[in-house]
Amino acid sequence: MKDLTNSQIDRNNILNNNVAIKEMYNQLGFTGIYFENKYRFTLNQVAKFYEVDTRTIERILQDNNQELHNSGYEIFRGVKLKDFKDFINQLTDINVGQLMEDNDNELVGKRATSLSVFTFKALLNIGMLLQTSDKAKEVRTFVLNVVIDVLNKKLGGSTKFINQREEEFVPAAMREINYRKEFTNAIDFCIVSNKFKYGQLTDKIYKSIFKENAKEYRKVLDLKKKESVRATMYSEVLDLISSYENGFADFLREQFEQSKEQFTLSEAHEVYANFEKLTNKIYEPLREKARSLMASRDMAFRDALHEKLKDYVNTVSTEDFDKFLGERSQALEDRLKDNIDVFKRLKDR
Repeated sequence: MKDLTNSQIDRNNILNNNVAIKEMYNQLGFTGIYFENKYRFTLNQVAKFYEVDTRTIERILQDNNQELHNSGYEIFRGVKLKDFKDFINQLTDINVGQLMEDNDNELVGKRATSLSVFTFKALLNIGMLLQTSDKAKEVRTFVLNVVIDVLNKKLGGSTKFINQREEEFVPAAMREINYRKEFTNAIDFCIVSNKFKYGQLTDKIYKSIFKENAKEYRKVLDLKKKESVRATMYSEVLDLISSYENGFADFLREQFEQSKEQFTLSEAHEVYANFEKLTNKIYEPLREKARSLMASRDMAFRDALHEKLKDYVNTVSTEDFDKFLGERSQALEDRLKDNIDVFKRLKDR
């Protein structure tokens, strides 16, 4: 099980997963104050929830200030503080005792000029950082279980093909089929007959983009023999593969026109090395982006680490979680029905 106290990337990924966060709020049963379109919790509420004193929470804030601000922690002052106090004073259905200051008996400190306020995400973030509270340990286990449950409900227990839930997957896959044909046609025309030529040159492209050949990629994702490698790839990766295939096909034909003879497979490898050297700077920005997206998403969605891309693992954005798990996501079968016009256009091309 992931250790959320040590990994800020894992913490950020959970807090960016709005689908799971909504489920957590519904299940946790700890009601906040709905103010300015977010549930809010005072410092005193957070301390009572985790069964620690306020000074412990303040130390966590001091040591992790930027991270907690990013997850929704704020200090209310001035007009905003006044509005918050006025709003609370109007409420009748909350446990006012939870909002009392420790040192006096006033509602959120009527004389206070500032107040520490947490969103639900920031409340969870405290639990991921707080190591001295049994309640925080329970919350960390609860959080991880909810994340797994949300994935299982959305995906039927399998994350291998979560990439197919994105709306761009089908068009990217169809484009890739067209460019793959250009690639294999050029190999047929320019390289002598060899049953290994397609696989070896495809592996060259894979290694250029994400440093793994097909066999290594299969092992990381634990793909069965009949499961397609490209059926598991994200649209950005498919588009970059298409670009490589189309570019190399054109380059190979140009080199063939100069030599007027088909290349052996070993000579074709040299041609690819020249293509890679020539286009390295052109592809570098897209390659860096593809590596980061692939490594980060596979860690977050598939719990799969691409060892050769571990330096590219980063936080998955809120937009990505919504794209693959939220309302914008869709099962492939439904996506295919919605993209019938795309198929027709690509077929006509």
